Amino acid sequence: MKMLRKVLTNFYYKNSFGRLLIDPIFKVRNKVIPLKIILKKRFRRLLGYELDLQNPKTFNEKIQWLKINDRSELHVICADKFKVRSHVAKKIGEEHLIPLIKETKDINELKPSELPDYPVIIKTNHDSGGTTIIRDKKLVDWVSLREKLGKSLKRRYGDYKGEWQYAKIEPRVVIEKLMLDEHGQIPLDYKLHCMNGTVKFIQVDIDRSTNHRRNVYDSEWQQFPLRWVHENGGNIKKPEALERMIELAECLAQDFHYVRVDLYYIKKKIYFGELTFHSGSGFEKFIPEIWDYNFGKMLSLPGKNN
Repeated sequence: MKMLRKVLTNFYYKNSFGRLLIDPIFKVRNKVIPLKIILKKRFRRLLGYELDLQNPKTFNEKIQWLKINDRSELHVICADKFKVRSHVAKKIGEEHLIPLIKETKDINELKPSELPDYPVIIKTNHDSGGTTIIRDKKLVDWVSLREKLGKSLKRRYGDYKGEWQYAKIEPRVVIEKLMLDEHGQIPLDYKLHCMNGTVKFIQVDIDRSTNHRRNVYDSEWQQFPLRWVHENGGNIKKPEALERMIELAECLAQDFHYVRVDLYYIKKKIYFGELTFHSGSGFEKFIPEIWDYNFGKMLSLPGKNN
């Protein structure tokens, strides 16, 4: 059974056809089996301890609790990589938005003649990880790309891990300018974890497309002695605009018990990436495990003895 589950999981994540085949199964499963049971089984298998939804203590437990108990229309809007732009512009200003080139629900509108000559990133607004970076549009197999995006648009994302908000988003393709640092490289990805409106820790992802590494810091830029999924990436210089980044993140976080605010700091300007309400879907291990509890203590849940 474990071997079959592993094969199906690999097939699901590495093959777009696999997603189209397996997603309907998850949809039916979720209607028959209560979400709590699905989450508990997956939690125990991935994290190695029992999920306590009555009295959640760890960071990952509290993320699972939020999936079930913390739901609003604003969550859906802000999880939508297109609609969130208007929300962010109102909250912190449109100067922090990455330039939008095009959005469409029709893959046939994706033509190289309509794109700029500079690098862009193409993604769907309702899922995670389905991005394509285009540095030279002349080198792209547009038939294959449209086929890939067409399958993504049909995919009902969110059922597999209980992230309900994604399944409520109307799918579309979003094309933005690819933001690069002064060396022409993908910039550091600053992910500010906000709990009860305050930045409690900052995750920095390094070289995500090549040699993915990750550091975690407090709001004063002291690195925590832990590994979270990926190996540490060495010393990362404190960004000059850290105080302003925290200010912007906390402004965006005021409407939520927990949200991860992704930002980029490029050529002395701060750009908004996305808002995430269930970081790692609440299934990512901390090493040592005590940090799962340490970060869990930072988040207060409504109606709970935290």
